[in-house]
Amino acid sequence: MNTIAVFGAGPALGMAVARRFGREGFRVALVARDRDHLDGMAGELARAGVMAAGFQADLTDGAATAETASTIADRLGPIDVLEYNPARPAGSPRVGPSGIDVAIASSLLNKVVLPPVALVGQVLPGMLERGSGALLFTLGASAKYPMPRLARSGMAGAALRSYIHALHVELAPRGVYAGTLLIGALIEGSAAHRNAAAWRADTGGQPLTVVSADDLADRYWDMYVKRDRAEDEVPDMSAAAAR
Repeated sequence: MNTIAVFGAGPALGMAVARRFGREGFRVALVARDRDHLDGMAGELARAGVMAAGFQADLTDGAATAETASTIADRLGPIDVLEYNPARPAGSPRVGPSGIDVAIASSLLNKVVLPPVALVGQVLPGMLERGSGALLFTLGASAKYPMPRLARSGMAGAALRSYIHALHVELAPRGVYAGTLLIGALIEGSAAHRNAAAWRADTGGQPLTVVSADDLADRYWDMYVKRDRAEDEVPDMSAAAAR
């Protein structure tokens, strides 16, 4: 039985990915800060017949995140699929690109970019030794498309996006898949969806698309099975960006 580890597991996308891979026979490791939420999600999956366990960790701490991956492997076996949702540091300010200073950039590097790099460093050697595995990353559309009101997340996301694309090219011949799903919409049932008014302000009052977490999880499964692209995006924003 294979194991998927969902880092940054929440009740919307994280649970949808856990259910989707769980239906395919995967064991599920859920990683997040809140122990009560983890226990609740693991219990829900167990009632659906999915073997699941929760692991408490702060995803802004690279060393703790990597250590959690080791704990998961000891308890559930090697991580065959990593699905990572980057953390947003608590209390982080919303600033435009001209407001990003060295302190903010350093925080982004230390708390958003470096932890997933440390995590990959923990799980990738085993994947390469086995000649199989997958590294899946969720990023916001600002990682690809300039959005001044989301400059902080865009800066961090762009760094991770470049890293993921490079991993995809390097690892594909060795049996390990790396890919990212860019999301330019609110995920139904997520915290952002519940606080839609704030996100409308961030996008200048533009209408916001809402997408189903289950549909996104299906997209991840398709990426994992086909391994034919380094990136997918929902919705497709390329035409609008070209105008």
